[in-house]
Amino acid sequence: MSYLVLARKYRPLTFEQVIGQEHVTRTLINAISSDRVAHAILFSGPRGTGKTTIARILAKAMNCRERTSANPCNSCKSCKEITSGNAADVFEIDGASNNSVDQIRDLRENIKYMPQHSPYKIYIIDEVHMLSIAAFNALLKTLEEPPAHVMFLFATTEPHKIPVTILSRCQRHDLKRIRLETIIRHMAALCDKEGIAIEEESLSLIAREAGGCMRDALSLLDQILGCTTDRVDPETVPELLGITSRKNIFELSGAVLQKNIPDFLSFLDEIYIQGKDLKKVYSDLIEHFRNLLVVRMGKRETDLVNTPAHEITMMKQQVEGITEMQLSQILDTFLKEESAIRFSSQPKVAFEIAVIKMAQIAPSVPIETLIRKLDRLRTEWMNRAPGRPDDCFEKSHEQERPTTPQYTEHDKQKNKHEEKPAVPKKTTEGDKPNAILSKDPERIWEALRTVMCKDIPSLAPTLSNSVMSQISDDKIFITVKDSSFNLNRMNTKKAALAEICCSFFQKQMGLVLDMKIDTDNDRKEKMNQERRLKDEAVQHPLVMDAIEIFNGNIVDVKVLQED
Repeated sequence: MSYLVLARKYRPLTFEQVIGQEHVTRTLINAISSDRVAHAILFSGPRGTGKTTIARILAKAMNCRERTSANPCNSCKSCKEITSGNAADVFEIDGASNNSVDQIRDLRENIKYMPQHSPYKIYIIDEVHMLSIAAFNALLKTLEEPPAHVMFLFATTEPHKIPVTILSRCQRHDLKRIRLETIIRHMAALCDKEGIAIEEESLSLIAREAGGCMRDALSLLDQILGCTTDRVDPETVPELLGITSRKNIFELSGAVLQKNIPDFLSFLDEIYIQGKDLKKVYSDLIEHFRNLLVVRMGKRETDLVNTPAHEITMMKQQVEGITEMQLSQILDTFLKEESAIRFSSQPKVAFEIAVIKMAQIAPSVPIETLIRKLDRLRTEWMNRAPGRPDDCFEKSHEQERPTTPQYTEHDKQKNKHEEKPAVPKKTTEGDKPNAILSKDPERIWEALRTVMCKDIPSLAPTLSNSVMSQISDDKIFITVKDSSFNLNRMNTKKAALAEICCSFFQKQMGLVLDMKIDTDNDRKEKMNQERRLKDEAVQHPLVMDAIEIFNGNIVDVKVLQED
């Protein structure tokens, strides 16, 4: 007798023996127990996860006359025939090779006849999505209202290719990929039955390569056991499967984290000499950094990282001292370069360039630090906006400006209707701010406006849009631009403003307010100045770093004036 592979030798015979699909088997057991099994059932999911196996167990359970529970007895004539694949009343049809409308018409003719010796005539159609549209249409009416003695069990890996009209007539069960640890435990149990000693590290490599498919895992295990006697050497497993060992992946990722390019190139060259597929190595490295990022976050890593517990411990040690931002940046770089590796005629060179490029990227700035720097930049930019004194002058002015003199109630009543307020206390000529600043009227106005905005904050927006048009020994002329409303607001505070002027110049000063409509030249000058400020903001290094980090673009730049 020829050798029977593990996937067939240990194929589940009951619902409890099905691995990793408890949500489906439990539903079917309850349906059988309550006699509520649908006449058409669709099993969908990845390859090798148990779709056809569950369909066979269900067929045996429905036709088994000696069962005492939801599970078949597996000893009666019907169960044995279904297990061996030669049952007269259970038909297994390959949808890929029997996909024409004529074959479906033959099926429709055959279902009219009663089963030979079983309660049901059951049709198991594998890869049902391969049927043609005409075949599906021919099956519609029969599928919706089949004879009482007929059941349809469908299996597919691509349910999205099945017409909605067919899906709506079936009860659907979605099978999921089997977890890595579940596959490892099952293979370890089978190796014990076979008397083969194999370490968990080797089983982990096999299970990881299977990608959540039990049949693939058992096929790979068969390949390994065929090359050994009674003990599997962990060093030979990667060579036999043509995959990269986990040790190599940890070495490569460690060199990347440390930005040790010479070591990385040496490790990669060693893998290349071994004949490994570098595109697969690159994919494994991306998956590894994804797992490192999840482990670094420190929440539910056992659920989100499909890897053995001992590897999770190694990952935690590897990411000590590494921030989530760094891992995210590395992963993002590798993902962007993935297409270049995949389609390159020189994958080794493309791989090396991708890592070198990643090592040259400056470390990312934490978002909190970036926000603080942006706030500081905004403050500096606001201080440089039109009508804003620079920091140096503002500090010097705070040191030189004398305190505001106090006026008595008699002085206030006396000057209530006068344009010129009472003369404050005199000081020496050398202490007067106008003597210090008289050579620069713009600085005089900036300093005076700063004092006005500080003492009367409600006028700050209006003052920022005003200019000092003229100054003499006893008068100061302030022009408000473009708005009579702003001029009226200034007039309501004229007495207080005049008092500030007297305090600032330390002598009696009159205040004259008027309004000016911007000319075309004024508007052009203002627009040019705003354009220069916008260009400076866009070209600021901090802004450019923010754009690069967040992969963004500038939508608009607004020149704001601080209230």
